Amino acid sequence: MTFVPVSSKLDIAMKNRVAEFRSTKGLTQAQLAAAMNVSRQTINSIETERYTPSLPLAIALARYFERPVEEVFDDNPGRDEHG
Repeated sequence: MTFVPVSSKLDIAMKNRVAEFRSTKGLTQAQLAAAMNVSRQTINSIETERYTPSLPLAIALARYFERPVEEVFDDNPGRDEHG
C-alpha cells in the first residue's frame, strides 16, 4: 500500500454562500453570530473566506439555513454540478 504524504496544513479554498443566505433571511452578521453562539468577527471571517469553520459550525449553519452543507460550502467551486 502506498501512502501519499499530506501537508500538515491543508490549504483548501472553501467557497461559501453564508453571506447570501444570511442576507436572504434579513439577518445582520451579529444576529447570525448570536444564533450560532460565535462572534460577529467569526461570521465575517467565514463570509470573506479568511476562515473555514469547524465541521460542527458548518453543519449548524447549513441546518440554520435549511440547506445541505454542500450548498452552503463548496471546496471545489470550479467544477460543474455534474462532476
